[in-house]
Amino acid sequence: MHSILAVDDSASMRQMVSFTLKNAGFNVVEAVDGQDAFKKSGKQDFNLVLTDQNMPRMDGITLTKRLRESPKFKATPILILTTESSDQMKQSGRAAGATGWLVKPFDPAKLIEVIGKLIR
Repeated sequence: MHSILAVDDSASMRQMVSFTLKNAGFNVVEAVDGQDAFKKSGKQDFNLVLTDQNMPRMDGITLTKRLRESPKFKATPILILTTESSDQMKQSGRAAGATGWLVKPFDPAKLIEVIGKLIR
C-alpha cells in the first residue's frame, strides 16, 4: 500500500484530504505544518507528499526545499495543494522542487487521478 504524507494546518482540510486518499486505498500520515511533516518524514518512507503552502512554522515551499535536500526524497513526488494560484508562487514551488501544484478547493477525483499518475 502506498503511503502519503498529508500536510495542512487546517484540521478540516486534513480530514477531507485524508478521507479522500484513504477511500482510494492509500495509507495516510497527517502533519499539522511543515515542521511536523519534516519530523515525520525522517521516521518512515512515503510514496508522495501532499502539502499546503501557507502554514505557520514552515510553509510548503520551505518544506519542499528541505525534503529535496534529503537523498530519500530526491525522487519522491511532492504536490502543493493550496489556495495560492499566482504564477510567481507556482514558479517558487517549481524552483523548490515541487512536482505539481493543485489549487483548493480540490476535486477529489482529480486529486486521486493526479496522484495515480505520479505513483504507479
